[in-house]
Amino acid sequence: MDEQKKSARRVRLNTVQLIALGFFGVIFLGGVLLWLPVSNQKPIEFVDALFTSVTSVCVTGLVTVVPAEQFTLVGKVILMLLIQVGGLGIIVCISAFYLILGKKISMKNRITIQQAYGLDTLSGLVKFVIRIIRGTFLVEGIGAVFFAFRFIPEYGFLRGVGYSVFHSISAFCNAGIDILGSTSFQKYAGSPLINFTTMFLIVMGGLGFPVWHDIALNIRKGGKERRRPLKWLFTRLTLQSRLVIMMTLGLILFGTVCFFLIEYNNPATMREMNVFEKLMASMFQSVTTRTAGYATVSQSGLEPGSKLIGCILMFIGGSPAGTAGGIKTTTAAMLLLTVLCVLKSRRDTECFDRKIDNDIVKSGITITVITFLVLFTGVTALTIFEPGVEFLNLLYEAASAMGTVGLSADLTPSLSRASHVVLMILMYIGRIGPMTMALVFAGKADKRAHFRELPEEKVMLG
Repeated sequence: MDEQKKSARRVRLNTVQLIALGFFGVIFLGGVLLWLPVSNQKPIEFVDALFTSVTSVCVTGLVTVVPAEQFTLVGKVILMLLIQVGGLGIIVCISAFYLILGKKISMKNRITIQQAYGLDTLSGLVKFVIRIIRGTFLVEGIGAVFFAFRFIPEYGFLRGVGYSVFHSISAFCNAGIDILGSTSFQKYAGSPLINFTTMFLIVMGGLGFPVWHDIALNIRKGGKERRRPLKWLFTRLTLQSRLVIMMTLGLILFGTVCFFLIEYNNPATMREMNVFEKLMASMFQSVTTRTAGYATVSQSGLEPGSKLIGCILMFIGGSPAGTAGGIKTTTAAMLLLTVLCVLKSRRDTECFDRKIDNDIVKSGITITVITFLVLFTGVTALTIFEPGVEFLNLLYEAASAMGTVGLSADLTPSLSRASHVVLMILMYIGRIGPMTMALVFAGKADKRAHFRELPEEKVMLG
């Protein structure tokens, strides 16, 4: 039994170390490639190239240079590939590489995939990876087609197709990096096609691959039995899938209402829009703050209340095993459910007539606290390096980096190099996950913990 526990821990540590080192290796390689003269229209410092690689692989979107003006066609292709690798994840990319070469995925690698995506079984892992890759390309292809209806007439066929593919990948991977200019999607604030296509891609990428898998399986089962209502499908989903869907819809609605009410008469953002455009811009802002990074309104012009709401949404982020960052929707849902159960004097955390394991509750609390401490440390460092900048803007910047969002109050290029290093660290930790980062450096488990029986003693709270 002890040997099995040691083996499981060894596999888990191998998985998190592979993720951490894999991302680091791709980031460094990407920085070197983006630094080469062939990738640039004008000279670039290595720090800027490395920062761009970090923001691409960590699918964040904060930039110290304007990609449209800085990079050549080669540089933009490299940028797109880095975003795709960062969005799919190192584990899937390595597995895909094995499949392309026709090699079998070893048992060790299968266990790594299982650990990375929290799957219950080792069977069907190759099909799972193939479904992730096919699903990704399918959704990105759909997005590119819709983008093409706007970009091809505006930029011509070749450039329009290129822009459509690039921005579809960037949106689905929740990167938020664009090659249109320095104002993101602000020129398309009134375009339903661009807005709703982008939101569709962001949400699909942020749901997480296991949720896709679960929905697809149940749709296939439901298809065999005719006239199955949507409610039936929802009840057949796993608890994680139901929590993800409910939290995603709830957060989008919450953000939309808040941004609409706060920014309705703000001349710097939405005052000149009609009601439909204001609702669309509010929904877009709500969706994009959940780790996407595209913007249809000026982020520096937002009211303080909107920036604060944005920081909360960035901190929560998307869902597990997807392209988004943050503490994840499931963690936030678990914390809220735990609070409700405590208020109702229930012993366990419950949801949809299911009990959530206490170890998962502890892990969720740990993830939240570690993320908050890392964010707090990053904000503190930024206030030291940037004493003349408003605190809320620094918090917005740090939350954006930590949540791999990429929204900025027009601040990133003007920050000092020390602040850029802080942001790179926050983006890296935010992408691989604070819990993963902690496990990389974790010590050996305390063998005595399973055998010690300590006396209980109460501590006052509140």
